[in-house]
Amino acid sequence: MPRSQRNDNFIDKSFTVMADIILKMMPAKNKAKEAFAYYRDGMSAQSDGEYAEALENYYEALKLEEDPNDRSYILYNIGLIHTSNGEHEKALEYYHQALEENANLPQALNNIAVIYHYRGEQAKEAGNGDEADQWYDKAAEYWLQAIRLAPNNYIEAQNWLKTTGRSKADIFF
Repeated sequence: MPRSQRNDNFIDKSFTVMADIILKMMPAKNKAKEAFAYYRDGMSAQSDGEYAEALENYYEALKLEEDPNDRSYILYNIGLIHTSNGEHEKALEYYHQALEENANLPQALNNIAVIYHYRGEQAKEAGNGDEADQWYDKAAEYWLQAIRLAPNNYIEAQNWLKTTGRSKADIFF
């Protein structure tokens, strides 16, 4: 039984019913509609912490989805799951794939920066200052790109860029 038919929560069930109605009325190919159904079920499973089920749904959605923008969000969500599981290398692969499909995805840029910053912190704790600076510089590069796309977001990153001298701009928005 698809996840969309198993929702116990009234709000989730209502959303699912509305989404199904809209999906049936959408002037889209059946393949696109099926991809959306898998994506929706993946998001539902992901929000419940059922990552294996979410990944199964996302992979099925990727097989069917042709639109680059929609594919970017599927890839991004797969990256989120790998990040949550501590699989940073895999997460980076999916965030980069998402950006190949849609270069205007600031959340993917931000998440790449977060992973690079984390690596910088690890290197710093291990006493590798030069390596830490290299990771921090890579994080800054991605945060600057994310902030250019979404200037009102990532305030902590903006502050970090300013306090570390990795940004010449005083104000991003």
